Amino acid sequence: MATIPTTAAVSHVGKVRASNQDSGYLGRNLFVVADGMGGHAGGDVASHIAAQRIAEADQPYASPEEAVTALHEALIAANGLLAETVFDHSELTGMGTTVSALARVGDTFALAHIGDSRVYRFRAGELTQITTDHTFVQRLVESGRITPEEAAVHPRRAVLMRVLGDVDASPEIDTEILDVRPGDRWMMCSDGLSGYVSEEKMTQVLGTIRTAQGAADRLVKESLDHGAPDNVTVLLIDIDDSAGASGAEPVFVGSASHPLTFGRDEEEVRRPIRLPTLLLHPLKPTPPDDAHFEPESEGYLDELIEEDRRRAIRRRILWGVGVGLAAAAIVMAGWLGYRWTQMHYFVGVSDGNVAIFQGVQQSVGPISLSSVYQTTSISVGELPAYQRDLVEATINADSLRDAHQIVDRLSAAAGE
Repeated sequence: MATIPTTAAVSHVGKVRASNQDSGYLGRNLFVVADGMGGHAGGDVASHIAAQRIAEADQPYASPEEAVTALHEALIAANGLLAETVFDHSELTGMGTTVSALARVGDTFALAHIGDSRVYRFRAGELTQITTDHTFVQRLVESGRITPEEAAVHPRRAVLMRVLGDVDASPEIDTEILDVRPGDRWMMCSDGLSGYVSEEKMTQVLGTIRTAQGAADRLVKESLDHGAPDNVTVLLIDIDDSAGASGAEPVFVGSASHPLTFGRDEEEVRRPIRLPTLLLHPLKPTPPDDAHFEPESEGYLDELIEEDRRRAIRRRILWGVGVGLAAAAIVMAGWLGYRWTQMHYFVGVSDGNVAIFQGVQQSVGPISLSSVYQTTSISVGELPAYQRDLVEATINADSLRDAHQIVDRLSAAAGE
């Protein structure tokens, strides 16, 4: 039977936020990450309520199917609690939270997921994202409208299409049964990690740091090193083939680790970004827009897709104008360059006679940068050997007048 001898949970407020809206739960059989949204409306309250309610499902299960059902019911119950809380505290209207939960049953994990927190599996040196983000940009990626790289910087990347909150009484929740193998390392995280630390760096950390606590601490540090504009929460679960349940005491991290409060002693503000942060992280000098929820309705999706289509058209127009300007600049530079070559002259041979050429002796591919300006009656064969060699090698002239003077000297040498 697969067991979990080593686990770790770390949650950090980050370098910009004034409060931690993430919550995490590391239990004996259950593991949860929740990322609250709503800012002043209570993202920390939402993740706290959800994590505490779902943690009640931390118990042994007879089968993974039973665990999946229990997790689904726990998330629906948490959703109901959030709605009741908003009913009692109208100032919290609009709050919500993502949730990713894993329940261990023997050699399997039961998964329940909603939102854009993530579950990863690190197996045999390969990192695999298990969950699918319920975001607008993920819809665009799945439909082939944008690439994952474009999604990472898309202006609508913070739009969530599914969360727990006070909007939908029966939100759609992804559930799945996953196989667990000795040697696996499972990671659960909020987008404070996945949005700022590359999968390559995650793979390196998970593959090189042996202890779960050390790896979790290092991953949070990587997010901090990238400016950490968002809260970041990481849970790590190492699997071996020992028998028995995890001996670790259940622990909450983030908002769920503190008493639940609905008020603020003072107005919540974002921490100012200090100069060292700006200097060390110039590519992320300001925090991203707060994540927010939009109902998963066809009308709204159509509006967002149409907006994205217009944005793509504008990008193509700007790209076309840029290419056109660049092409015009290249053509202008080529024309000016050609005009410059036509201000030069040299003396050479054309059809056996001395001739004055306009241009330079070079060519650009099949295009010659010179042409015969004037052919003289001086036969090259009539020139003394020294002058003949000079003409055949071409003689540069400073100007057209200088070229005529060279021709006059050659005429005299030929005895004409």
